Amino acid sequence: MKALLLWPHLPNSFWSYRETLHLAGLRSTNPPLGLITVAAMLPADWDIRFADRNVQPETDADWDWCDLVIISAMIIQKADFQALIRKGVERGKKVAVGGPFATSVPEVALKAGAHYLILDEGECTIPLFLAALERGEERGIFRASEKPDVTQTPVPRFDLLDLNAYMAITVQFSRGCPFQCEFCDIINLYGRKPRTKTPEQMLAEFEVLYQMGWQRYVFVVDDNFIGNTRNAKVFLRELIPWMEAHHYPFILLTEASLNLAEDEELVELMVKAGFTMVFMGIETPDTDSLVGIHKLQNTRQSLIESCDKITRAGLQIMSGFIMGFDNERPGAGQRIRDFIEETGIPQCQFSLLHALQNTALWTRLQQEGRLLEGGVGTFHQGAIMNFVPTRPVAEITEEYIETFWHLYSPMPYLKRTFHHFMQMGGWRGRTQRRLTTTELRLFLALCWRQGMVRQTRWHFWWQFVAIALWKPRLLFDYLVALGAGEHFFSYRHQVRSQLQEQLAHLSQGTPTNTGISSSEHQTLTPV
Repeated sequence: MKALLLWPHLPNSFWSYRETLHLAGLRSTNPPLGLITVAAMLPADWDIRFADRNVQPETDADWDWCDLVIISAMIIQKADFQALIRKGVERGKKVAVGGPFATSVPEVALKAGAHYLILDEGECTIPLFLAALERGEERGIFRASEKPDVTQTPVPRFDLLDLNAYMAITVQFSRGCPFQCEFCDIINLYGRKPRTKTPEQMLAEFEVLYQMGWQRYVFVVDDNFIGNTRNAKVFLRELIPWMEAHHYPFILLTEASLNLAEDEELVELMVKAGFTMVFMGIETPDTDSLVGIHKLQNTRQSLIESCDKITRAGLQIMSGFIMGFDNERPGAGQRIRDFIEETGIPQCQFSLLHALQNTALWTRLQQEGRLLEGGVGTFHQGAIMNFVPTRPVAEITEEYIETFWHLYSPMPYLKRTFHHFMQMGGWRGRTQRRLTTTELRLFLALCWRQGMVRQTRWHFWWQFVAIALWKPRLLFDYLVALGAGEHFFSYRHQVRSQLQEQLAHLSQGTPTNTGISSSEHQTLTPV
């Protein structure tokens, strides 16, 4: 079998870092870990070609060559995902799809004409798909009745990647999360019982990347790295001597729940293992809203104190914040802004609430008749809410626009980034990594843009000197954080424009684009 594996185009979004990548001479933030893991599960006698369309699109020759097209996607890739399915069908190719979007909303892939839907987790469903091919079946939907044992998951096909194109390479330690936040679809996809790989598996993956010469970020993409605290500690205790012996070749980042702050030993192990950054879903400083969405783990201790504890230990925090929860009081945007400025968190994924399909939130809103027609939810910053909120949507959106615009204005961003790093513990493992051309390009661009052209020039230089003198081992991380800001300074214009356009449509009572796809216009009427 000749199989062409495709990763669809990712539109500009909070996570695309488009402007930052451009300055650094890179093409994409990270590769599709799921798809290159699937590649490792396919029969050894298959011929495989892989194309990340964000790096290098497939060619007509690739289409002519293949017998089968395999496509994975996330919700934000919906438009290109559908287009690729249709293109495969038109060219007479068999099309198989999988991944989180197809699993959550399979009808989209079916409507576009996909022949095979390989849903849920591939360790269970790829064997079912391969067996169906052996029997000559022309179509099929393959679902799992249980969650797989990830200790049997093979090493991903990192060799298929153009490593020079990416900011970070991705690996996965665990799947699943023990919590039950109402708006989150992770527990639907992966369950509430976290399953983990063995330390030996993880170190084997790290060794492959090390032998390939990778020396930038490694993103451990678990939705909650500490979901199984015991196993996380076992892995970290094995990872620390490996990182020390290899002179800390990678910069590690991951995602974790805020209750990380309650376990000082775990935080210390993460820092000693080379983790420098952690994404945490804080969502809102409003306790009533946290209780309403069942995010009780964020109500047990002071949010400010928890963030400060993690930061002082040496981890840079990235965070998620959301507006639009039920019974949210006016001024939520200002309260989020005050919280972010007090903690100094540089990068905050700040979004309007969207109901993702088949989540507890989606089910409840559907029962209440508050979902909007055609609104498959997505946490795209430029998308208006896909349900009827408990206060006027225009009020929420205007408040959100103002807050997002301020957060990602250059001067506030530089000030809070400096504040965050000055309170951060300065321990970092000894490394032999050298400054690369990519990093030098980004640094020079920062000196020009933030240190010369903008009104931030005075703040940029004195903050640079202060970090270099007082926190020298954090200087690299600090400059990367400033580099990420270049994307947000640009992206805020797009977010404001998109949302203002949708508000104008709403005020006129005309169809509006929810931001899911530039070609899909949906009337905002409850179902």
